[in-house]
Amino acid sequence: MELAITNSSSTLPVSEAIFGREFSEDLVHQVVVAYRNAGRAGTKAQKTRSEVNGTTKKSKKQKGGGARHGALTAPIFVGGGVTFAAKPRSFAQKVNRKMYRAAIASILSELNRQGRIKVVESFDLEATKTKGLIEKLKALEVGRRPLIVTEDAAENLYLSARNLPYVEVRDVQGLDPVALVGADSVVITTDAVKKIEEWLA
Repeated sequence: MELAITNSSSTLPVSEAIFGREFSEDLVHQVVVAYRNAGRAGTKAQKTRSEVNGTTKKSKKQKGGGARHGALTAPIFVGGGVTFAAKPRSFAQKVNRKMYRAAIASILSELNRQGRIKVVESFDLEATKTKGLIEKLKALEVGRRPLIVTEDAAENLYLSARNLPYVEVRDVQGLDPVALVGADSVVITTDAVKKIEEWLA
């Protein structure tokens, strides 16, 4: 299959297995969830009634004072422990390399079917100017949340996009499923397409 190159009469031949495969919603969902979970710190911690700072001495007499109770470290008292206290843990989910690559290819294929991939010959900026990047993106009609993928993200491009909250710049090595799924459209250079094909082959 071939992808049309924006502002050019030529096309770019690409692999059917990467840009034309069937979309697997279950696989993509599993990989996206696993990727996001891998970024979670998992450091939340609470104290049980045995860990809170306080005496375990019986707070009042057993009889004659209303409800009977022992230590004030119990969960029903303010300052007491937590019944099912959260402890630090890992949220990591195992996703093998084959599944990860298949999910990336599945997302790229769906973006291509929806016409949300714009292939360009190059995406270089002569100077670090946010205004220049805005004009370039406006000409491409990429929507509010574009993802720009180049072979190796140039410094001028990265710095120009830094002040734009919804514009992301990635090189092929930094491409991930969450960035692809969250983008309105993906602007990708021809060199980046070739590098992605080498990666996912």
